[in-house]
Amino acid sequence: MTLRPPTLAEEAWSLAFGALPVEEGLALREGTDWRHFPGGDPGRYAHLLSIADIDAFLATDAAARPRISMADGSRQGGAAVPEEEYAFEDGGVDLPNLFARFDAGATLVISQFNQLHAPLARFCRGLEQVFLHAVQANIYLTPPGAQGFRMHYDTHDVLVLQVQGEKAWRIWPGQPFPNPTRRTPWPGGIEPVAEPVAITLRPGDALYVPRGVLHDAATQDGEPSLHITVGFMEPSFAAVLRMAVDLLEEADPALRAAFPTWRLADGPGSLAALAQPLAAKLAEPAALERTALALLDRLAADQPALLARGLFPKDPEAGTRLRLAPGALHALVPEPSGEGASLRWAGAPIALGAREAEWVERLSEGATPAELGLESLGFCRKLRRLGLLAED
Repeated sequence: MTLRPPTLAEEAWSLAFGALPVEEGLALREGTDWRHFPGGDPGRYAHLLSIADIDAFLATDAAARPRISMADGSRQGGAAVPEEEYAFEDGGVDLPNLFARFDAGATLVISQFNQLHAPLARFCRGLEQVFLHAVQANIYLTPPGAQGFRMHYDTHDVLVLQVQGEKAWRIWPGQPFPNPTRRTPWPGGIEPVAEPVAITLRPGDALYVPRGVLHDAATQDGEPSLHITVGFMEPSFAAVLRMAVDLLEEADPALRAAFPTWRLADGPGSLAALAQPLAAKLAEPAALERTALALLDRLAADQPALLARGLFPKDPEAGTRLRLAPGALHALVPEPSGEGASLRWAGAPIALGAREAEWVERLSEGATPAELGLESLGFCRKLRRLGLLAED
């Protein structure tokens, strides 16, 4: 019996969370507990990134602000190194000064390196297929005996993958400022709610830290540390509700009517009475479905497409075994009528009849046009030219 190769999502999950069942991982994401995942294999993340990859990147024009930044916990005031100390006025990296800052103890930070580095792009795409929200990968290279950022929390959940060297972490359990987002900046005066837990990340280890959980990290003398911080960029409930209201405004003339501010003088409860119809509209199934589709469309449109074609795609034949492109974000959404479906992806939605929707479902596991029925050949060639089908 031929074993099915792991999907991109399965590969990414195994790298990120080891043997943790998916349901337990989803429950972890919905809580506020941090988790250490010992790796046991020092080379576990070597194929995702190396210091040689960073050296090669620094030699290109892509190495510029704001993708490049530096942090030094030994500085007076904020740990962020002023950009004029390592970059030119146009944002390009001033390599001699960058190397000087690094040699003096500053951490090199490369933001969203998954947009430029194919192994990280595929890894993030696999996690996006699981969580259905954007995933990014920031790189932290810290010289020996140094610290980048002091105690802080992030405004999104993160998963740290230790690639090379060791780093000593302190984590303060709990959220002294609950569920912070980018719209709730650091309020100052934050005090931990518990004593710190100290752990050392070694190559192959992973560390999950939910947003709002205070932490810091530093290298030991004698060896640098290279790690990937995977950022889970899920929207907040507030962001989803704002999207829902915007979509309702487009579709419902009543929400575009002028708000009668003069009614606020009618006394307590006047605003609640005015807002009640809006609340009812937000709870309607059609409004919720519209918002869900918009979230899926935004994920596919905002992230790199990773389509399964180049500039000269080869048309499949009847016996060509095909599979839906593993790196292309897509969703097959049934039509409310129950007839057919809509294929949502990075391009315009594709309306499918019932037979075509069945073909897409079978192609998710792999099939030939001959197995689907020879009438599917034109449809398969269309999806191949769009980059949605790969040879299996």
